[in-house]
Amino acid sequence: MLYRLVRPMKRPGSSIPQFVQRIPSDVRPRAIGLTLAIPRGGGGALVKITPAMTAIRCSLRSRDPGEAKIRQATASAYLETVWQALRGSSPVYLTNRDAHALAGDLYRAWAAGARESDLAAEFDPVTRTWTVAKVREVTGEEAAEGFAAAAHRLAETEDLEAALGPLVDRLLLAKGIAEVNPECRPVLLNAFAMALRDAFAVRERNATGDFTPDPKAQRFPSPMALAVPLRDAYAPHKGVALSPAPSAKLTLSGLVEAWWQEAKAADAAKPGTYRSYRNQMRGLIAFLKADDIARATPEALLSFKDHRLASGTVSAKTVKHGTLSALKTVFGWAVANRLLPINPAAGITIRLGKQPRKLRSKGFTEAEAVAILTAASKVQRGANMMPETAAAYRWVPWLCAYTGARVGELAQLRKQDLRREGGCWVMTITPEAGTVKTNEAREIVLHPHLVEQGFPEFVESAPSGHLFLRPAKTGDVLGPLQGVKNRLQEFARAIVTDRNVAPNHGWRHRFKTVGMEVGIPPRILDAIQGQAPTSVADHYGDVTLRTMADAIAKFPRIEV
Repeated sequence: MLYRLVRPMKRPGSSIPQFVQRIPSDVRPRAIGLTLAIPRGGGGALVKITPAMTAIRCSLRSRDPGEAKIRQATASAYLETVWQALRGSSPVYLTNRDAHALAGDLYRAWAAGARESDLAAEFDPVTRTWTVAKVREVTGEEAAEGFAAAAHRLAETEDLEAALGPLVDRLLLAKGIAEVNPECRPVLLNAFAMALRDAFAVRERNATGDFTPDPKAQRFPSPMALAVPLRDAYAPHKGVALSPAPSAKLTLSGLVEAWWQEAKAADAAKPGTYRSYRNQMRGLIAFLKADDIARATPEALLSFKDHRLASGTVSAKTVKHGTLSALKTVFGWAVANRLLPINPAAGITIRLGKQPRKLRSKGFTEAEAVAILTAASKVQRGANMMPETAAAYRWVPWLCAYTGARVGELAQLRKQDLRREGGCWVMTITPEAGTVKTNEAREIVLHPHLVEQGFPEFVESAPSGHLFLRPAKTGDVLGPLQGVKNRLQEFARAIVTDRNVAPNHGWRHRFKTVGMEVGIPPRILDAIQGQAPTSVADHYGDVTLRTMADAIAKFPRIEV
């Protein structure tokens, strides 16, 4: 029997009443070990249920009888929601929308200010140094730096379960959810991490006096009906196929397209990732001899994995990190969006052996670089070669050597991406030209040797548009770009046959090595190559064109 105290309880020796409620016997086994965030006003109370506890107890933090009764009722209602959640027998499905709706509560609590936030009071596991008390004491620039540092640490956190798991569990309990489908867990953790990063950005601006409304506050959907029990129709037994919703005739190819539409809208995946996932799914369709999602059972995927390994055309590493990773992502998205009851690829993996020891540097040697650049300087356009391809062979290797940029970033350059700035020629790497891994534009000062060789004159004489590729009639750039990258890879591989160095990426490693040898600071090298800052301090200040020009001037000429 459940006994409830309907009014606050007085404690001996204290004028502040206490909240007390017995733990129902029917939920006690599941409750032991849980940490509950009891709402009571003036900051929540974190109470961990131990095997010896028979009741939940916490101070109501108010001597006012009326206020104490309100807090008593709030805490009692919260616990009733928790007990009902623990009485549930089935896990709950949460869609991507549901996850972000829940994360919206966390965002609003932190963005509004930790002083009013019950959730924020225990958010020390991620920030490590930031507690409510310290947020209250520190203001201005110091507070802004603290929130920027917290956001940076959160972005670098690899184990989101350890950092955010307890916070997620407590918020779920407050919503009446004791357990979610395991496939939904990563979606929830990612949604919470995104919400906290956005909230930290708001607090950072607020600390410096900028209280402009945050446009990202509108991205969170309204709370939805979340308690959708796991369907019992599927049991993961051998030979049992997936069972999609009967109203939806799903195909494997259609699943990839649906995933891509959302990922593209959310800017959560690159077109190259989409093409890779689509190709992996096409391989599965060919193996199954049917574009039928019901055929994609766990047993079928195990057979597909074995088939790929036995083919001898791909390595085990490619199957694990390419094929299986793609399928897990797409099927996992389908589960989170209630299109599938389980992820048939979950748990399927390959245990890779110890990787071979490093046999050589990842960058080109001086002799290899000279050999490739010598061949590039002697390129002549063939009878069946497009002028853009000949120009790519001639200039892209040299641009790689003196900028350390990614081959794809250079192969998509346009005429308008080069300009003269003072006494320097400046090249702009931008997503507008095609695709950039970081989704951020950057400027690079040309090395004087490139200018001496006539690269600016080549650009000025070229027709408008892309310099090294010809977009498709539909305007697509990414397909032709991949073709140019492949041809440049073949061009370099014909000269440097050592398979222990990547024919395109070897330039990036060499640029960093040579740059450090001549004393160029790592931060400037990172800015030139478009690599993320390595510390919070590196986010302050800019690597200007003048700074970059001085650094580029130190980079030694490559004589061929």
